[in-house]
Order: sequence, then structure tokens, then C-alpha cells
Amino acid sequence: MDRGARQGAYFDQPFYVGFEVGGFELDSTPTGIRTSPITYWGVSDAEAAVTSLLAHGAEPHAAVRDVGEGIKVGSVKDPSGSVLGVIENPHYGAR
Repeated sequence: MDRGARQGAYFDQPFYVGFEVGGFELDSTPTGIRTSPITYWGVSDAEAAVTSLLAHGAEPHAAVRDVGEGIKVGSVKDPSGSVLGVIENPHYGAR
């Protein structure tokens, strides 16, 4: 296990289980909610990060939303169609 990883999930709900690994978000979402995984980059301001990514050619994927406990997530698609997520998490902060 990575030295920066926590032993367990920091967020554990039926719709989402999140692990912080060295400043990155590793998630598990039940089948039927989402068909492919998304890597979330830790940022200090999710709205600003999504705005910047869109200004640099990304396309909207999912608007920034509060998913509970002050955690905000959003995502964009890069020019090749890959999804990139951002997460603003006050529980471990952006690295």
C-alpha cells in the first residue's frame, strides 16, 4: 500500500466509496450508477478547476456538485473523450 494511502475509505455510502491515495481520489461506484471509473485530481477549488479545464478545450461532463460532508466533485471530457474528474475535499486538501 502507498505510504500516502489511508487504511480505509474516508467516505463510505451505498452510492460511492472514496479512498484518498497520496492526494488522489480512488473511488468505487456500484454497477448501474456509472459504467467506467473516473480518476479525481485533488484541487483546492473544484469550480475554478473545471472552469479552467473548459477554457483549455475540455468539454463538460458533470457539473460540480456537493456530494456530502463538504466534498465537491465535477468532471470534464478531454479532446479524446476521456473523463477527468476534480475533487475539492476539505478532509484531506489538495496536494
